[in-house]
Amino acid sequence: MTRTPFKLRRLTRKELPSDTLELARFVIGKVIVHDLPEGRLSGRIVEAEGYPPGDPAGHHFRGETKRNHSLFLRHGHVYVYFNYGMHFMLNISSERAGVGGGVLIRALEPLEGIEFMQRHRKSTELRELTRGPGRLAAALRIDRTLDGLDLFSRGPLWLGARVPPKSARRAATEESPVGVTVRIGITHAAEKQFRFYEPGNPFVSGPKRLLLSS
Repeated sequence: MTRTPFKLRRLTRKELPSDTLELARFVIGKVIVHDLPEGRLSGRIVEAEGYPPGDPAGHHFRGETKRNHSLFLRHGHVYVYFNYGMHFMLNISSERAGVGGGVLIRALEPLEGIEFMQRHRKSTELRELTRGPGRLAAALRIDRTLDGLDLFSRGPLWLGARVPPKSARRAATEESPVGVTVRIGITHAAEKQFRFYEPGNPFVSGPKRLLLSS
């Protein structure tokens, strides 16, 4: 895959929808950046799942606790949890303060710091570095120390958008298509079509049958 130089701009909170499903769709194509002492790690979001208020599959469903407090913060905060004692998962709070909701980032297309990602994942297979929520968290060094971080606080983890070259800006104003399917790996409300992805992107995770049927 050929990678060309690009510029990034930080998104502002005003640009972020304060509705879970709108946010899950909005983040497709946006960039997660983790600035570390050894360098910058970044990747385009190509797959995300929404867990809106009242969703029985969401960690917020039974109310606010010390563990899930970050899901009740104003939209644009980080919620990180440890899944099955194996993997960290990166989420973004998605509603107004006091209302539980979140967007799980499921897959990225690696952009910067790929050599560091390969070390963190102990793999040189590009397609497998950030394809899936556990893998991307490992590649980007996401852990519980980032839980509760405000993505708009000028901290090390932030959300950005690529700035297209002048020659391509007119075309870039047209929205790219976003696919929608049911969510993966859950039992409650499994029929809800709350999973959003970039059609045709090889870094999207999950069974191909879902993508073909969406």
